[in-house]
Amino acid sequence: MTTTIDASESALFSLTASAAKRILRITADEPPGTALKITVKGGGCQGFSYGFDLTAERVSDELVVERDGATVLVDPAALDLIAGAELDFVDNLIGQSFQIKNPNAASTCGCGTSFSV
Repeated sequence: MTTTIDASESALFSLTASAAKRILRITADEPPGTALKITVKGGGCQGFSYGFDLTAERVSDELVVERDGATVLVDPAALDLIAGAELDFVDNLIGQSFQIKNPNAASTCGCGTSFSV
């Protein structure tokens, strides 16, 4: 069963307006229905690492989060590790990147792509 939620009402996972805007920009030239999928894999310098992929495929039990026309899919295996997290897109002097603000992370690496719980 797929659960679709509005990002502004989600306690499970949310995304900022900046992230939604960037996702829409990235998926503009992709096939209809393409979304950003977030996964968590073992590895990285802190134990777990975030994965970001574009996909038009849906898995029945993944979390679907929508905001301002942008769609994010959260792998069901990752949800326990990132429940309550927020996806943001940051554009600063260091560069541009998606960042996950994860309240479950006990520590993160310097670049923010891996974490431990």
